[in-house]
Amino acid sequence: METRGPLAPAVAEIRLAVRQALAGLPAGAAVVAGLSGGADSLALTAALAFEAPRAAVRVIAVTVDHGLQSGSDAVAARAADQARALGLEALVVPAAVGAAGGPEAAARDARYRALREAADAAEASAILVAHTLDDQAETVLLGLARGSGAASLQGMAPSADLHGMPLLRPLLGVRRGTTRAACEAQGLTPWEDPHNEDSRFRRVRVRAAVLPVLEEELGPGVAEALARTAEQLREDADAFAEMIDETIEDIVEPAEAGISVSIAALAANPAALRNRIIRHVVASEFHQSLSRAHTLEVARLVTDWAGQGPIDLPGCRARRVGGRIEFTAR
Repeated sequence: METRGPLAPAVAEIRLAVRQALAGLPAGAAVVAGLSGGADSLALTAALAFEAPRAAVRVIAVTVDHGLQSGSDAVAARAADQARALGLEALVVPAAVGAAGGPEAAARDARYRALREAADAAEASAILVAHTLDDQAETVLLGLARGSGAASLQGMAPSADLHGMPLLRPLLGVRRGTTRAACEAQGLTPWEDPHNEDSRFRRVRVRAAVLPVLEEELGPGVAEALARTAEQLREDADAFAEMIDETIEDIVEPAEAGISVSIAALAANPAALRNRIIRHVVASEFHQSLSRAHTLEVARLVTDWAGQGPIDLPGCRARRVGGRIEFTAR
């Protein structure tokens, strides 16, 4: 549905963000857009309906029905109808939610899996989802609460890899209020998900209680500051990743049932890089993530050697052998 009269600023902002996201795709490409029917995804879908024909891109709006709420099939059907009214192809796909990782994580995994399968079926070049700057700020605060270091504070990247498929988040610099304003300006009525008001979910508590208190006590701009922090930390992580890639081949060697790393090389690096190398080695070789406590214990084999024995880690064991740290499968 096209706006009449002067273009509303909210609509213009979202269209620009979508235009920039589509600019990297070849003419004739197809994309899948995740559409829940909420304000964020509805605003994204409306912007795609306007911008995609100009970029010669085909859009398939996909609504995932988890079946977790009474009437979810009707909500999904309505969202698909709104996409069709905007001139787009639309699908509703069911996605059963598993029990692993808690309800929020399980629903997210099921949703991404369904979107990936729909993208494969459509031979799509990318998947677009409607995470906003507010979602980013909430993600950073949740990462801060976990206390697992800079990696948990990086938030969501504008472009990520979803099992080999580009996952684009064009609205990551757009506030949630802007998506609502864009829907209103275009005469679109979003669905209000009752789960967004359910305080059983940590993200809802952050959204409803934590961020408003921070804004009230510290002044406006907290969400933007958190999003900037995430962006800066992602830049730092990218730099560290390049340094690790340049270093790792020279200091790592195969070992019996595992891999080994030069103690001298680890000792010569600053702690931040040394710890990242240790985590990288374990993740690459044994597909396990080390906690900070585990990482520091391994680092002590390098920096504070006092004859301590092997250290049991998730999926492997680390020990000092001569001039190397050996990681072997348990």
